[in-house]
Amino acid sequence: MAADGNNRSMESRTGRNNQRYNAKGERLVAGVVPLTADKTYVMLIQSTRRKGWVLPKGGWEMDEECHEAAAREAWEEAGICVQIDYDLGDIQETSPRKKISSSSSSSSSSKGKDGSSSNKDGKDSTKEKKRSLYRFYEVTVTSEEADWPEREKRERKWFTFAEAKDQLKDRPELQTALERSTMKR
Repeated sequence: MAADGNNRSMESRTGRNNQRYNAKGERLVAGVVPLTADKTYVMLIQSTRRKGWVLPKGGWEMDEECHEAAAREAWEEAGICVQIDYDLGDIQETSPRKKISSSSSSSSSSKGKDGSSSNKDGKDSTKEKKRSLYRFYEVTVTSEEADWPEREKRERKWFTFAEAKDQLKDRPELQTALERSTMKR
């Protein structure tokens, strides 16, 4: 991997081979609430998968501590160097889950009393996609770099608390992280 002069990789990590999951099967995600030193503005980044703005975040991998994953994601997605100030704790994902249908044919499935489907083995033939468990850190942005791994994919922008809360209205877990921060309201 190419690195800049500060030993930061200029390539984003991809794939989930090294991804951490908890005992419930939830994907563990680390992220940051990046604030200006005076706590007046928060930086959001353009999402690559959904329309709109999000906080920098991504998978916590096996070879790093959670706070290291959060700082790495801040660098890869937003091109920012950060000082970690506070651990904002775990935040459960609450968005509605997409159903993943199995390859079972409908002729071999039956409906239970509760309306759930099961196949001839008695197993659910529709499974919910596993939720993620987020761990966010409040950070102070110490520098914004002009060149970073995902600069071609993402825009970054500073928002007031009210503006950011509105931008994150469809992402309750991200709103919770923002609300837990010490950012000026």
